Amino acid sequence: MDRQPKLEIIDGRRKRSERSRAAIITATLSLIDEGNYAPTAKQIAEEAGVGLRSFFRHFDDMEALMDTLDAHIRSYYEPLFDQPCHGGTLEERIENIVNDRSDAYERLKKMMMTTQAQLWRSKAVQKNYARNQKGLRRHLEKWLPEIGRLPNADCEAVHAAASFETWHRLRLHQKLNISDARAAMTAMLSRLMGA
Repeated sequence: MDRQPKLEIIDGRRKRSERSRAAIITATLSLIDEGNYAPTAKQIAEEAGVGLRSFFRHFDDMEALMDTLDAHIRSYYEPLFDQPCHGGTLEERIENIVNDRSDAYERLKKMMMTTQAQLWRSKAVQKNYARNQKGLRRHLEKWLPEIGRLPNADCEAVHAAASFETWHRLRLHQKLNISDARAAMTAMLSRLMGA
C-alpha cells in the first residue's frame, strides 16, 4: 500500500529531470539562434530557468552538452546535406549541388558559426566537425565523381570552394545576396572542374 506513493515520487522526479534536461538543450539552441555562438553554462542555465547545479547534474561539462546537442540535431541537419544525386551534365550537377548546399548553409548558419566559434577549444565539436567534413566530402564526390580524376590540389580546391567557409565569406564579408553567392560558388566549381 505504501509503495504506490513512492513510485509516484520517483516517477515525478524522473519527469522533472527529463524536463530540465530538455529545457537546457532548448535554451542552448535558443541562445545560439539569438547569435550567442559560445554560450556559457551560466547563461544556458538562466535561459533554461534552472540552477547552475542542475545544469551540471545533467551535463558534466560543456563538452558533454555539445556532444548531446549534436546528437539531438543530427537527424535534422544530416539529411539537408545528403540529398539524392540528380543526373545531368556536369554543369547541371554543379548547379544542383550549389543550390542544395547553399539552402542547407542558410538554414544552419548559426549552428555552423557556433561550430567555428568553439572548434578551437572543444574536443566534442572537433570530433563532430571532422565526422561532418568527411560526410560532406563523400557526398560531393558522389554528386561529382569527376573530382576523383582531378590532381590532388584541384580536388582540395573544389572541396574548399563548396564549403560553408566559402559560402559564409561570400554572404557576410563580400555581402553577396543568395543568388549572387550561388553564381560565384558555381563559377568557382565550374572553372576548377573544367565545366
